[in-house]
Amino acid sequence: MKKIANIFKNKEIMNRIFFTIMILLVIRIGAAITIPGVTVSEELQKEMQNAGAIGLMDLLGGGALQNFSVFALGVSPYITAQIIVQLLSKDVLPALTELSKQGEYGRKKSEMATRYLTLLLGAVQAYGIIKTMENKSYITLNIGNGFWSYAYIIVIILAGSMLMMWLGDQITSKGLGNGISVIIFAGCVRSLPIQISTAFNKWIIQNQGHGSSELLKGAFQFLIYILVFILIIAFVIFIELSKRKIPVQHAGRGGANPSMAKASFLPIKINSAGVIPVIFASSIMLAPSVIASFISAEAGNAPWLKIFSYSEMTPMPGGWEMPWGLLIYLTLTVLFCFFYASIQISPQQLAENFQKSGSYIPGIRPGNETERYVAKVLNRVTCLGAISLGFIAGLPVILTLSGVFGGDSSLALGGTSLIIVVGVAIELNSQIDGLLAGKSFEEVQAAGANN
Repeated sequence: MKKIANIFKNKEIMNRIFFTIMILLVIRIGAAITIPGVTVSEELQKEMQNAGAIGLMDLLGGGALQNFSVFALGVSPYITAQIIVQLLSKDVLPALTELSKQGEYGRKKSEMATRYLTLLLGAVQAYGIIKTMENKSYITLNIGNGFWSYAYIIVIILAGSMLMMWLGDQITSKGLGNGISVIIFAGCVRSLPIQISTAFNKWIIQNQGHGSSELLKGAFQFLIYILVFILIIAFVIFIELSKRKIPVQHAGRGGANPSMAKASFLPIKINSAGVIPVIFASSIMLAPSVIASFISAEAGNAPWLKIFSYSEMTPMPGGWEMPWGLLIYLTLTVLFCFFYASIQISPQQLAENFQKSGSYIPGIRPGNETERYVAKVLNRVTCLGAISLGFIAGLPVILTLSGVFGGDSSLALGGTSLIIVVGVAIELNSQIDGLLAGKSFEEVQAAGANN
């Protein structure tokens, strides 16, 4: 309560919160404006309820894809471009690697390269989405199917995506920070009240006219549902905050005397990759249908593409079914967890930096032994994170396929949206704590100057 009171007393924080809310309101208005000349079918709304790749793209677009609005792509091309540039900067493309070592100047140049790549990826992704939606009869183009019709829609979608990216930058500089994350956060949060309301209607409202025993049973089911929901949130928070601390000592300026050394820790998060592996895995799962849509409408609706749908069971010889899409999705998520963690924390580079700065891990020799030790710890920690991330991301699909909710996928718990909501909420809390701490420091300095 004291923290909330301090937030309301702090004019700067309140202005930042109000500014962020206004930007999100603008995005929600844009998300409701369907692109002129396009008619959206009800089937698209149903598809968004499934825990599929298109549903994830809707989350990254702040909930704008379900209306095929001007913000249909959202920040998805920017996130993809950012990841690609980051990967190429790791000793893959020499020019980008050199820029990553040039401080603020290099960061600005890399950001400019990211924005140019965003335009290119956005155009390709927009065309792919249009053709995919058309082939599945989710949308109908009322302006024809010629080149200029597609160019017209692609330009509108690209403009909306770049505008949303600019609005994210405004939140970063003038709002609560982490603008892109806040936009995705808002798209995820909007579905939570609907999900709770749906569960309440299913187990409470619909059982009111079926006797007290059915009503009591429904109330018990709803209570269990909320309890499990809270436990899953607590588990995600635990995973997001958990880290392995490797003790590190820094030799003092007086020499290598242990009494002069300063002790600290190298924190390695269990889930150091965040939701990036899920986004990568979903993009790869969606890629075959998008590529097939470029070829023809028949190829875009080919039966073999169902193997990449992780919300469906694939029929097998013998009359039984296999969730191949879910298995591929979870495998890709785990692999990308290890891949991205190794990029975020490079054991070789870490060992070299330790040697240059005179730092060392107690009981571990500098150089190759330090590199092997950090790599071993990183792999073990990432293994826990990858399994946890795969479990949370695949939980709604598993619950839907198992028929726990009677085929109603909107009630499924967990998923990418929950990971995003918890992660961004923790980041925003840290941002507000930082602003409050800065304000308190300024007040202490002012009081000291007056005395």
